[in-house]
Amino acid sequence: MAAAFERDALTHLDSLYGTALRLTRNESDAQDLVQDTYVKAFKSRKQFTPGTNLKAWLFTILHNTFRNRRRDIGRDPIEIDSDRLDLVAPADPADTPEEHLLRGAMGPELQAALDSLPEAFREAVWLRDVEEFPYAEIAEMLGIPAGTVMSRISRGRRMLYDKMVGNDVEPADRKIPS
Repeated sequence: MAAAFERDALTHLDSLYGTALRLTRNESDAQDLVQDTYVKAFKSRKQFTPGTNLKAWLFTILHNTFRNRRRDIGRDPIEIDSDRLDLVAPADPADTPEEHLLRGAMGPELQAALDSLPEAFREAVWLRDVEEFPYAEIAEMLGIPAGTVMSRISRGRRMLYDKMVGNDVEPADRKIPS
C-alpha cells in the first residue's frame, strides 16, 4: 500500500516542480520545496483518503509549505528583471527539461507578462490555466473561498491580456490621489 502511494505520488513530480519554480522563481528553492512537499506527503500518507484527488492533496501541501516558509523567513520573493537578465546571461543549455517545456509552451511575452502579475493572481491563473485544477480544488489549496479564486483568475487573465496588448499603462489623464 505504501509503495503504491509513493509511486502514484511521484507521477506528479513534474507538475509540482513547475509550480514550485513559478512560486519561488529559483531552481534550488523549487527543488527544496518539492522535496519538503514529498517528505510531508509520505509522512502523512495515512491522512490521505484513497479515491480522492492525490494531485490536489499534494498541491495543497506544496502551497502550504511555501506560505509557511515565506512567513517564517519573513522575506518577499526576489524580483528579477528577466529582460535585463537575458541580456547579461545567455541561455543555459543545462536548463531543466521543465524549464525548456515552459519556455516552449509560452512565448517570451506571455512568460514575462505572467511573471509580472502579483503573486496572488499569478498563482490562481497558473493553477487553473496551466495545471487545470477546478476552482473548488484551487480554493482548498490556497485556503480561500471559491468566489475569490474565480475573481483572482478573472482579474489575472484580464491583467495578462492588458499586458499582452499593451493596455497595462495608466492613462495620462487619470488622476492619482495624493
